[in-house]
Amino acid sequence: MDDLLNVSGVSNDDSDEEHLTAAQVLEKLEQAWMNERLSPNLMECKSQIVEIMLEQIEEMEANIQRAQKGDLKISLHRLELDRIRYVVSSYLRCRLEKIEKFAPILLEREKSKSDDEPSKLSPEEFAFAKELVGNVDNHFKSSALKHMPRNLQNIALHEITSRPNLDHYVFLRVHQREEGVIVDPETDDHAEDRVDLEVGAQHLMRYQPIEQLVENGAVSLI
Repeated sequence: MDDLLNVSGVSNDDSDEEHLTAAQVLEKLEQAWMNERLSPNLMECKSQIVEIMLEQIEEMEANIQRAQKGDLKISLHRLELDRIRYVVSSYLRCRLEKIEKFAPILLEREKSKSDDEPSKLSPEEFAFAKELVGNVDNHFKSSALKHMPRNLQNIALHEITSRPNLDHYVFLRVHQREEGVIVDPETDDHAEDRVDLEVGAQHLMRYQPIEQLVENGAVSLI
């Protein structure tokens, strides 16, 4: 794959440029895809990685067109290209499904988050969620709420929308050692509810205690 791709770099969370090979960028995309599929909550959007891969897909297609006809590598590269397209489309489709399901809650979180807290929605996803919530709200008002008593006509969609089940159990693989991870933060005594996560270990845990570890790449869902 690297002979068809030329990735200059991506930015990490500190806005520093990180030079990655094509295989490394694809690995990051695949991990983001798996995390998104397996997490009950919407994760931070990896829009930069998606944009890079879309650009590289175009470059791969151009290189295939320039390749010598009858070259066996062409078929292999087409298979790889189809696989990358599937990962990108599945990742974006999974995010859209979550946005459609939790849009009012996601928009409410966007309003209440601090300025230094990263948004989970890309600008395009935010616009989609805002339009979706607006359409649903207008539909409720025109079809039902206007026929109800005035004191019952105001409804907050984020209060009646089902929330992600953060108590959902997930399998995870550890990439960075973490000590004293609280398994059950709701208990009064955390002494017996802590676990050390060793690199390479696999665990079955509730999602909520390890959500931030998934976001920062310390663990990944499997």
